[in-house]
Amino acid sequence: MRKIAIRGLLARKLRLALTALAVALGVTLIAGTYIFTDTITKSFDNIFVESNKGTDVALSPNNDLAGDDDPPPIPAEVLDKVKRVDGVATAEGSVFSQGGSFRKADGSKLKGQGFNAIAGAHDVQRFESFAPTDGHLPETADEVAIPKATADNNGFKVGDKLQIQDEAPKKTYTISGIVTIAGVDSFGGGVIAVMTLPEAQRMTGHKGSFDEIEVAAKPGVSAEQLKTRIAPVVPKNVEVRTGQEQADKQTKDIKTGFLDVLRTALLAFAGISLFVGAFLIFNTFSITVAQRTREFALLRVLGAKRRQILRSVLAEGLILGVVGSAAGLVLGIAVAAGLKALFKAFGADLPSTSTVIETRTIVVSLLVGTVVTLISTLAPAFRATRVPPLAALREGLSATQKRSRLATPLSIILTIGGLAVMALGLFGTAKASAALSLMGVGAVATFLGVAFLSPRLVGPLAGFVGRPFERFRGVTGRIARENTVRFPGRTAVTAGALMVGVALVTFASMFAAGAKSTFREAVNNGSRAQAVVESTNFGSFSHQATQAVAKVPGVKEVGALRNAQSKVDGKKEGVSGIDPKTFPDLYHADWKQGDDNTLRALGDGSVVITKKYGEDHDIKVGDTIDVQTAKLDKLPLKVTGIIDDKGGLYSGLTVANSVLERDFGTTKDSFVFVGYQAGADDAQVKASLDKLLDDRFPEAEAKTNAEFIKQQEGQIDQLLALIYALLAMAIIVSLFGIVNTLVLSISERTRELGLLRAIGMSRRQVRRVIRYEAIITAEIGAVIGMALGIVLSILVTRAIDGFKLSIPVPSLILLLVLAAVAGVLAAILPARRASRLNVLESLAYE
Repeated sequence: MRKIAIRGLLARKLRLALTALAVALGVTLIAGTYIFTDTITKSFDNIFVESNKGTDVALSPNNDLAGDDDPPPIPAEVLDKVKRVDGVATAEGSVFSQGGSFRKADGSKLKGQGFNAIAGAHDVQRFESFAPTDGHLPETADEVAIPKATADNNGFKVGDKLQIQDEAPKKTYTISGIVTIAGVDSFGGGVIAVMTLPEAQRMTGHKGSFDEIEVAAKPGVSAEQLKTRIAPVVPKNVEVRTGQEQADKQTKDIKTGFLDVLRTALLAFAGISLFVGAFLIFNTFSITVAQRTREFALLRVLGAKRRQILRSVLAEGLILGVVGSAAGLVLGIAVAAGLKALFKAFGADLPSTSTVIETRTIVVSLLVGTVVTLISTLAPAFRATRVPPLAALREGLSATQKRSRLATPLSIILTIGGLAVMALGLFGTAKASAALSLMGVGAVATFLGVAFLSPRLVGPLAGFVGRPFERFRGVTGRIARENTVRFPGRTAVTAGALMVGVALVTFASMFAAGAKSTFREAVNNGSRAQAVVESTNFGSFSHQATQAVAKVPGVKEVGALRNAQSKVDGKKEGVSGIDPKTFPDLYHADWKQGDDNTLRALGDGSVVITKKYGEDHDIKVGDTIDVQTAKLDKLPLKVTGIIDDKGGLYSGLTVANSVLERDFGTTKDSFVFVGYQAGADDAQVKASLDKLLDDRFPEAEAKTNAEFIKQQEGQIDQLLALIYALLAMAIIVSLFGIVNTLVLSISERTRELGLLRAIGMSRRQVRRVIRYEAIITAEIGAVIGMALGIVLSILVTRAIDGFKLSIPVPSLILLLVLAAVAGVLAAILPARRASRLNVLESLAYE
């Protein structure tokens, strides 16, 4: 039977290639995700190991609660204490502070910017991690070195000028060197300006303080011994680690933070592709089992047992799964490079050295692809065992499969159950990880339920979608429509693959449209300011910019909003800071308990919470919350009001900016709302703001409310484009499903096509029939997917307090058009194949 299985595969080489490609594409994104993230992890690990190789002990502030700002720096007196510790050979402070604004000499922005940071060069060479590839590290306060990736992206060379501004005013520097970091051209796409240490301290406002202290031990003193000696002489909020521990901690922070989120998101898209591929595999084996009914019956006549037939079909699935998974693993290397290029296009130039392929990647890719293929093969394989031996003697055996009476009720139960499980994850009290799992399981069950139910919908939908073809294209349109309803189960599964992709695209489009609408309404209804100042680089900016804006002629008042992190009962919680005297005049939110005067009364020891935070933690006005900050182990805050902020501007906790600066160490502003004086010329004041910020504080920019809304919507559109790009793999797999089904159905309908040609149908008409059939199938999948996506959007957005549902009708119409185009593309090969059938051979085909 093994030989029969292999011959069964090789006898249908096109089916083998298309189905194996579907498996490969599903596995490709899984393999590519692991290779991509493992390579980045290894690259960061190399960077951190290289950066700390000359450091025996490293001192750094606790950055667990840093928020938008860097953690509070280490005072210079700590360095003096460390130098006096027995066993210390040398110690040096360093600066690496995120923020600042970098411009070319003509004032234009740099290309390829991710985050910005300013670093101080080391005097002690053993601690230096930046290596010049051209020029030298800065030697004077007027020089700066930049990463090679930044230089390449912007055409910089040694001797060129660069404008930099952070806490200190803008200054023009001469580029003294082009550097790499541990052999890597780019540190996550960031632009890092390397200055002399005193200049870096001045520019970042770190005079008399450091972001880190590196220590070298005397001969005979181990890193562990020195760490033990240093720990008692430093403050509690300063962490002491060996150089290796520091490198491990930095790698872990990247791995368990950004990279884990990235890997999880990419694997979710890979799972979607594989899920769609399962539809294709199931449909392929279902069709081939139906077409090979007489073959299996003849094997039964010759003595083959049911279990041998079962093993034969499963063996085909196993071979297909292994071959497809292996191909997907190889393609994953190219996909990893593609993912890097994709994220670079969206502003995240992540570092990567040599490609890393872990054993886990190989095992998971092969195992997942093979198991999914075998599961998809099970139902057709069991169906093959039910072929009676007498079927071999029958002529004109129909491949039609009877549908179980229980199929429809079970489909309805599965669909409703899936939606219920999703609702439990969304509205229940489970932890975040458990809630996400429930939502995932519920979504899969819902998709399967709708897919199993869709054969009942094929007839009505084919009539609705195919009627225009029948009316305007005549007999070819009618034949195409009737072909789609001849085997509704087959059509449903083929359309079901596309349904998944369209449903997710619909969901993403509606969610993005709703997010835009919600934000737009919040700003229009909440903002009483005429302008909003924000960072040009997705972070925070110096409060000096806010103070300067307040002095611009025509400006009445400014209200700054800051963001920080805290811990309450061991769990992280965001904290907002406002200027109590001015912010309520410039931004309004609804209240559950309290009013704008409650915000004006904020001061030491008081906090306002959001309605959602109060409900989630059962906290009322008058209760006291003990908050852990970056500077204090315990900060008691009394709840004085509960705000109902539908715009999402406020974090769970809101305090006065004076409290945020003193007790949290947050000194920079995230947003500043600007109110103009009555009668002021809005355009003139805005122009003055633009000139001030461009000349003195280029890290910040002013926008009118309309511009602010447009900019935020642009960020949502950028994220949506990334989601579309990642969903493209699932769409491509579903198109292969349409191709595969049409190719197999052409083989099944060889005599029919030969007869149509014999009675006068031209090759062009044959191609039209196949093309229209593909379009109708694609549109059925698109209509079902769109309906499902709308239902999922309504369900999910109901769980988001204040979220405004919006249906992007033009986008959905475009999606239907694109589905039709996809059907045309999928029909190219099958239509060409059908039109080239020999008429006489087709009539003699059995």
